[in-house]
Amino acid sequence: MAFVIMSGCIDVKDGSCLEGCPADCIYEGDRKMYIHPDECTDCGACAVSCPIGAVLSDDRIKAKDQEFLDSEAAFFSDVLPGRDEPLGEPGGATRFVKANGKINADTPFIAGFQK
Repeated sequence: MAFVIMSGCIDVKDGSCLEGCPADCIYEGDRKMYIHPDECTDCGACAVSCPIGAVLSDDRIKAKDQEFLDSEAAFFSDVLPGRDEPLGEPGGATRFVKANGKINADTPFIAGFQK
């Protein structure tokens, strides 16, 4: 995984990262954005465009924040609340939303996260 969106995005979802991402690998959950680990090209444009500094390279994640890294991957590999199957590898956020609508779900870790 190249980049991870951290707690600063929860309940904020500014969206600047979406515009900055040339790989279209940032998906909108209910409370925060998520970067697809296999679609990310590690360019760093999302981190540069995030006005609140919520995007970090995975090698900068501290041990105490490991759950954010795990949650980012789980958003795509696990069945999210209210969904019938995992998102898997949708092949681009814009195309996914056009075909399926908004995701409107988060991982249990993010859904229950207290700021």
